[in-house]
Amino acid sequence: MDGSDIGETYRERGYCAPIPVMPEDEAIGWRRRMEASEAAIGRPLTREERTKPHILFGWAAELARHPAILDRVEPLIGPDILCWETVLFTKEPGGPEYISWHQDLTYWGLEPGDQVVTAWLALSPSTVASGCMRVVPGSHRLDLAPHRDTWNPDNLLSRGQEIAVDVKDGEWADIVLQPGEMSLHHVNIVHGSDRNRSDDRRIGFAARYFATSVRQTSPRRDSAFLVRGCDRHGHFDLEPAPAADYSEAARAVHAEFRRRRRELQAAL
Repeated sequence: MDGSDIGETYRERGYCAPIPVMPEDEAIGWRRRMEASEAAIGRPLTREERTKPHILFGWAAELARHPAILDRVEPLIGPDILCWETVLFTKEPGGPEYISWHQDLTYWGLEPGDQVVTAWLALSPSTVASGCMRVVPGSHRLDLAPHRDTWNPDNLLSRGQEIAVDVKDGEWADIVLQPGEMSLHHVNIVHGSDRNRSDDRRIGFAARYFATSVRQTSPRRDSAFLVRGCDRHGHFDLEPAPAADYSEAARAVHAEFRRRRRELQAAL
């Protein structure tokens, strides 16, 4: 699928998938690097560590800058690209983790929204059984709907936010991906995912990309990671890649940027 096909499908449906970006064995290699980091720490990454891991781990910074991913994103938002956030969406086999129906832009404060896109890369099979992403095609054309915060600890979203409308059976499409395939989705599309009922971890690496011209609506200063081109606008403080994985310095920088983001989003 070339850039024109991706762009046409993305604009029509609000998402495009599956998009092959790397061989399966390469994707498995990225998973092994993530799990090697967990082994070095002595435990699975916490929810906090799975958010903005590009500040903590060199492999996550490399993956956020992967040329094959950015080559698919660039036709949608241009050559100067910031990454607002990376997230590891990990669901353990048989675990309770899920993601409620929601629209991403609700608590992000980024505008214009049509210059923001999420890339979701499968590092393990993302199937109906393992709780793949589900989207409501065409819902990106809707305005942002009211959301309620549940703060459910099993919900992988920061506030456990869920859209205050019912999504009925048959209204959604399952995005089934094999390792090395990704989806691109619009920030206004209604999407979520079920629990992992398979016997393997479901691991997805999501990166929120936007053009450097995008602004934060909050008066608080926000941050992002420059992944391609130049930032001629300076709307965001630039985040560094770590000099060493999970070092004391990297953890301190990560903690500071995460604190700032939480305070900013709480004020939105």
